[in-house]
Amino acid sequence: MEYNNKTVVITGGGGVLCGAFAKYMAHLGAKVAILDLRQEAADAVANEIVAEGGTAKGYAANVLKKEELEAVKAEINKDFGKCDILINGAGGNNPKGTTTNEYFKKEDILDESVVSFFDLDPSGIEFVFNLNFLGTLLPTQVFAMDMIDAGGGSIINVSSMNAFCPLTKIPAYSGAKAAVSNFTQWLAVHFANANIRVNAIAPGFFVTAQNKALLFDEAGNPTARTAKILAATPMNRFGKPEELLGTLKWLTDDDASGFVTGVVVPVDGGFNAYSGV
Repeated sequence: MEYNNKTVVITGGGGVLCGAFAKYMAHLGAKVAILDLRQEAADAVANEIVAEGGTAKGYAANVLKKEELEAVKAEINKDFGKCDILINGAGGNNPKGTTTNEYFKKEDILDESVVSFFDLDPSGIEFVFNLNFLGTLLPTQVFAMDMIDAGGGSIINVSSMNAFCPLTKIPAYSGAKAAVSNFTQWLAVHFANANIRVNAIAPGFFVTAQNKALLFDEAGNPTARTAKILAATPMNRFGKPEELLGTLKWLTDDDASGFVTGVVVPVDGGFNAYSGV
Protein backbone atom coordinates (compact mmCIF):
# COMPACT_ATOMS: atom_id res chain seq x y z
CA MET A 1 0.00 0.00 0.00
CA GLU A 2 1.18 3.52 -0.81
CA TYR A 3 1.29 5.73 2.29
CA ASN A 4 2.78 8.83 0.67
CA ASN A 5 -0.62 10.36 -0.04
CA LYS A 6 -2.13 9.36 3.32
CA THR A 7 -2.85 11.56 6.33
CA VAL A 8 -2.64 9.78 9.67
CA VAL A 9 -4.12 11.28 12.84
CA ILE A 10 -2.87 9.86 16.14
CA THR A 11 -4.35 10.79 19.52
CA GLY A 12 -2.10 10.37 22.54
CA GLY A 13 0.75 10.72 20.06
CA GLY A 14 3.13 12.23 22.61
CA GLY A 15 3.33 8.98 24.58
CA VAL A 16 5.78 6.10 24.30
CA LEU A 17 3.69 3.68 22.26
CA CYS A 18 1.76 6.14 20.12
CA GLY A 19 4.91 8.16 19.61
CA ALA A 20 6.43 5.03 18.10
CA PHE A 21 3.31 4.65 15.95
CA ALA A 22 3.68 8.22 14.72
CA LYS A 23 7.34 7.79 13.80
CA TYR A 24 6.62 4.54 11.97
CA MET A 25 3.73 5.98 9.97
CA ALA A 26 6.00 8.86 8.96
CA HIS A 27 8.72 6.36 8.04
CA LEU A 28 6.23 4.72 5.68
CA GLY A 29 5.72 8.09 4.02
CA ALA A 30 2.48 9.29 5.61
CA LYS A 31 1.76 12.83 6.75
CA VAL A 32 1.28 12.51 10.50
CA ALA A 33 -0.84 14.72 12.74
CA ILE A 34 0.14 14.12 16.36
CA LEU A 35 -2.52 15.04 18.93
CA ASP A 36 -1.76 15.19 22.63
CA LEU A 37 -3.18 16.97 25.66
CA ARG A 38 0.21 18.65 26.02
CA GLN A 39 1.45 20.65 23.04
CA GLU A 40 5.08 20.14 24.04
CA ALA A 41 4.70 16.35 24.02
CA ALA A 42 3.14 16.40 20.55
CA ASP A 43 5.80 18.80 19.28
CA ALA A 44 8.64 16.66 20.64
CA VAL A 45 7.55 13.66 18.56
CA ALA A 46 6.79 15.80 15.51
CA ASN A 47 10.20 17.46 15.69
CA GLU A 48 11.92 14.07 15.76
CA ILE A 49 10.02 13.02 12.66
CA VAL A 50 10.80 16.23 10.78
CA ALA A 51 14.48 15.98 11.75
CA GLU A 52 14.52 12.55 10.07
CA GLY A 53 13.01 13.96 6.89
CA GLY A 54 9.38 13.01 7.58
CA THR A 55 6.22 15.08 7.55
CA ALA A 56 4.51 15.71 10.88
CA LYS A 57 3.01 18.39 13.09
CA GLY A 58 1.93 18.47 16.71
CA TYR A 59 -1.47 19.68 17.86
CA ALA A 60 -2.81 20.24 21.38
CA ALA A 61 -6.24 18.70 21.87
CA ASN A 62 -8.32 17.24 24.66
CA VAL A 63 -10.00 14.09 23.32
CA LEU A 64 -12.93 14.69 25.69
CA LYS A 65 -13.78 18.07 24.13
CA LYS A 66 -15.41 17.66 20.75
CA GLU A 67 -15.16 21.34 19.90
CA GLU A 68 -11.38 21.23 20.36
CA LEU A 69 -11.15 18.17 18.15
CA GLU A 70 -13.21 19.84 15.45
CA ALA A 71 -10.98 22.91 15.55
CA VAL A 72 -7.87 20.75 15.27
CA LYS A 73 -9.45 18.78 12.42
CA ALA A 74 -9.88 22.03 10.49
CA GLU A 75 -6.18 22.80 11.03
CA ILE A 76 -5.13 19.32 9.94
CA ASN A 77 -7.29 19.46 6.83
CA LYS A 78 -5.61 22.73 5.93
CA ASP A 79 -2.10 21.46 6.71
CA PHE A 80 -2.26 17.91 5.37
CA GLY A 81 -5.68 17.19 3.86
CA LYS A 82 -8.39 14.75 4.91
CA CYS A 83 -7.76 12.07 7.54
CA ASP A 84 -7.28 8.63 5.95
CA ILE A 85 -6.14 6.69 9.02
CA LEU A 86 -7.15 7.41 12.62
CA ILE A 87 -5.26 5.85 15.52
CA ASN A 88 -7.11 6.29 18.81
CA GLY A 89 -4.29 5.98 21.31
CA ALA A 90 -5.29 8.39 24.07
CA GLY A 91 -6.10 6.63 27.32
CA GLY A 92 -4.90 5.84 30.80
CA ASN A 93 -5.76 5.01 34.38
CA ASN A 94 -6.34 7.02 37.56
CA PRO A 95 -5.43 6.17 41.19
CA LYS A 96 -9.02 6.93 42.23
CA GLY A 97 -10.13 3.91 40.20
CA THR A 98 -7.54 1.58 41.73
CA THR A 99 -7.64 -0.60 44.85
CA THR A 100 -4.67 -0.95 47.18
CA ASN A 101 -4.81 -4.75 47.46
CA GLU A 102 -5.49 -7.53 45.01
CA TYR A 103 -7.88 -9.36 47.32
CA PHE A 104 -10.49 -7.94 49.66
CA LYS A 105 -10.11 -8.39 53.41
CA LYS A 106 -12.80 -7.32 55.85
CA GLU A 107 -10.35 -5.34 57.94
CA ASP A 108 -9.59 -3.13 54.92
CA ILE A 109 -12.88 -1.35 55.51
CA LEU A 110 -11.59 0.14 58.77
CA ASP A 111 -8.07 0.85 57.53
CA GLU A 112 -7.88 4.43 56.27
CA SER A 113 -4.57 3.74 54.52
CA VAL A 114 -6.18 1.12 52.27
CA VAL A 115 -8.43 1.78 49.29
CA SER A 116 -10.84 -1.14 49.12
CA PHE A 117 -13.55 -1.79 46.56
CA PHE A 118 -15.95 0.13 48.78
CA ASP A 119 -13.69 3.19 48.77
CA LEU A 120 -13.39 3.55 45.00
CA ASP A 121 -14.18 7.13 44.03
CA PRO A 122 -16.95 7.43 41.41
CA SER A 123 -15.23 10.50 39.98
CA GLY A 124 -12.11 8.43 39.35
CA ILE A 125 -14.10 5.65 37.70
CA GLU A 126 -15.88 8.22 35.55
CA PHE A 127 -12.59 9.85 34.55
CA VAL A 128 -11.07 6.55 33.43
CA PHE A 129 -14.15 5.49 31.47
CA ASN A 130 -14.43 8.89 29.82
CA LEU A 131 -10.77 9.07 28.89
CA ASN A 132 -10.62 5.60 27.37
CA PHE A 133 -14.12 5.15 25.90
CA LEU A 134 -15.32 8.66 25.12
CA GLY A 135 -11.72 9.50 24.23
CA THR A 136 -12.06 6.92 21.47
CA LEU A 137 -15.64 7.69 20.45
CA LEU A 138 -15.35 11.48 20.12
CA PRO A 139 -12.23 11.57 17.87
CA THR A 140 -13.89 8.92 15.73
CA GLN A 141 -17.01 11.06 15.36
CA VAL A 142 -14.86 13.99 14.27
CA PHE A 143 -12.25 12.41 11.99
CA ALA A 144 -14.32 9.59 10.48
CA MET A 145 -16.32 12.29 8.70
CA ASP A 146 -13.29 12.76 6.42
CA MET A 147 -13.40 9.03 5.63
CA ILE A 148 -17.10 9.18 4.83
CA ASP A 149 -16.39 11.98 2.36
CA ALA A 150 -13.47 10.03 0.83
CA GLY A 151 -15.37 6.75 0.55
CA GLY A 152 -13.30 4.78 3.04
CA GLY A 153 -10.54 4.68 5.60
CA SER A 154 -9.06 2.80 8.52
CA ILE A 155 -9.48 3.25 12.27
CA ILE A 156 -7.18 1.62 14.79
CA ASN A 157 -8.16 1.66 18.46
CA VAL A 158 -5.74 0.86 21.26
CA SER A 159 -7.25 -1.67 23.65
CA SER A 160 -5.39 -3.73 26.26
CA MET A 161 -4.95 -7.24 27.56
CA ASN A 162 -7.12 -6.04 30.43
CA ALA A 163 -10.02 -6.23 28.01
CA PHE A 164 -9.52 -10.00 27.67
CA CYS A 165 -8.87 -10.71 31.34
CA PRO A 166 -9.04 -7.98 33.99
CA LEU A 167 -5.96 -7.39 36.07
CA THR A 168 -6.21 -7.08 39.83
CA LYS A 169 -6.40 -3.62 41.42
CA ILE A 170 -7.51 -1.70 38.29
CA PRO A 171 -11.24 -2.37 37.73
CA ALA A 172 -11.92 0.99 36.07
CA TYR A 173 -9.16 0.66 33.50
CA SER A 174 -9.97 -2.97 32.77
CA GLY A 175 -13.64 -2.21 32.28
CA ALA A 176 -12.91 0.84 30.13
CA LYS A 177 -10.61 -1.10 27.81
CA ALA A 178 -13.21 -3.87 27.54
CA ALA A 179 -15.59 -1.14 26.37
CA VAL A 180 -13.03 -0.04 23.75
CA SER A 181 -12.80 -3.58 22.39
CA ASN A 182 -16.58 -3.92 22.30
CA PHE A 183 -16.90 -0.53 20.60
CA THR A 184 -14.33 -1.60 18.01
CA GLN A 185 -16.52 -4.54 17.03
CA TRP A 186 -19.70 -2.46 17.04
CA LEU A 187 -18.17 0.28 14.93
CA ALA A 188 -16.70 -2.21 12.45
CA VAL A 189 -20.20 -3.48 11.73
CA HIS A 190 -21.71 -0.01 11.68
CA PHE A 191 -19.18 1.31 9.16
CA ALA A 192 -18.85 -1.84 7.04
CA ASN A 193 -20.93 -0.47 4.17
CA ALA A 194 -19.06 2.84 4.30
CA ASN A 195 -15.78 1.04 3.48
CA ILE A 196 -14.25 2.06 6.82
CA ARG A 197 -12.38 -0.74 8.54
CA VAL A 198 -12.19 -0.62 12.36
CA ASN A 199 -9.75 -2.80 14.29
CA ALA A 200 -7.81 -2.66 17.56
CA ILE A 201 -4.41 -3.57 18.92
CA ALA A 202 -4.31 -4.97 22.47
CA PRO A 203 -0.79 -4.54 23.83
CA GLY A 204 0.40 -6.78 26.60
CA PHE A 205 2.94 -5.34 29.01
CA PHE A 206 5.11 -2.52 27.75
CA VAL A 207 7.00 -0.02 29.91
CA THR A 208 5.52 3.46 29.47
CA ALA A 209 5.64 6.75 31.36
CA GLN A 210 2.29 5.90 32.97
CA ASN A 211 3.20 2.51 34.41
CA LYS A 212 6.95 2.77 35.01
CA ALA A 213 6.55 3.64 38.69
CA LEU A 214 4.41 0.53 39.20
CA LEU A 215 6.90 -1.74 37.46
CA PHE A 216 10.18 -0.45 38.90
CA ASP A 217 11.15 1.11 42.21
CA GLU A 218 13.13 4.36 42.55
CA ALA A 219 16.39 2.42 42.22
CA GLY A 220 15.24 0.84 38.96
CA ASN A 221 14.66 -2.59 40.45
CA PRO A 222 11.62 -4.64 39.32
CA THR A 223 8.69 -4.52 41.73
CA ALA A 224 6.72 -7.50 43.02
CA ARG A 225 4.03 -6.68 40.44
CA THR A 226 6.61 -6.92 37.67
CA ALA A 227 7.60 -10.36 38.93
CA LYS A 228 3.98 -11.50 38.73
CA ILE A 229 3.53 -10.01 35.26
CA LEU A 230 6.60 -11.68 33.83
CA ALA A 231 5.72 -14.98 35.47
CA ALA A 232 2.41 -14.85 33.58
CA THR A 233 4.06 -13.87 30.28
CA PRO A 234 5.52 -16.97 28.59
CA MET A 235 8.16 -14.90 26.76
CA ASN A 236 9.25 -13.67 30.24
CA ARG A 237 9.90 -10.05 29.27
CA PHE A 238 8.21 -6.76 28.52
CA GLY A 239 7.37 -5.87 24.96
CA LYS A 240 9.28 -3.29 22.94
CA PRO A 241 7.31 -0.50 21.23
CA GLU A 242 8.69 -1.50 17.84
CA GLU A 243 7.13 -4.95 18.28
CA LEU A 244 3.70 -3.36 17.81
CA LEU A 245 4.56 -1.85 14.45
CA GLY A 246 4.14 -4.93 12.28
CA THR A 247 0.58 -5.34 13.52
CA LEU A 248 -0.08 -1.64 12.96
CA LYS A 249 1.26 -1.87 9.39
CA TRP A 250 -0.88 -4.93 8.63
CA LEU A 251 -4.09 -3.43 9.99
CA THR A 252 -3.64 -0.08 8.20
CA ASP A 253 -2.62 -1.62 4.88
CA ASP A 254 -5.70 -2.05 2.68
CA ASP A 255 -3.81 -4.41 0.39
CA ALA A 256 -2.73 -6.69 3.25
CA SER A 257 -5.87 -6.59 5.41
CA GLY A 258 -8.64 -5.23 3.21
CA PHE A 259 -11.07 -7.93 4.40
CA VAL A 260 -10.14 -7.58 8.08
CA THR A 261 -12.44 -5.55 10.30
CA GLY A 262 -13.72 -5.85 13.86
CA VAL A 263 -10.70 -7.73 15.26
CA VAL A 264 -8.74 -7.05 18.46
CA VAL A 265 -5.19 -8.34 18.02
CA PRO A 266 -3.18 -9.25 21.14
CA VAL A 267 0.52 -8.40 21.04
CA ASP A 268 1.42 -9.80 24.41
CA GLY A 269 4.23 -12.34 24.50
CA GLY A 270 1.75 -15.13 25.09
CA PHE A 271 0.04 -13.59 28.14
CA ASN A 272 -3.47 -14.21 26.82
CA ALA A 273 -2.70 -17.84 25.97
CA TYR A 274 -1.17 -18.76 29.34
CA SER A 275 -3.40 -20.42 31.92
CA GLY A 276 -0.89 -20.08 34.74
CA VAL A 277 -0.09 -23.80 34.90
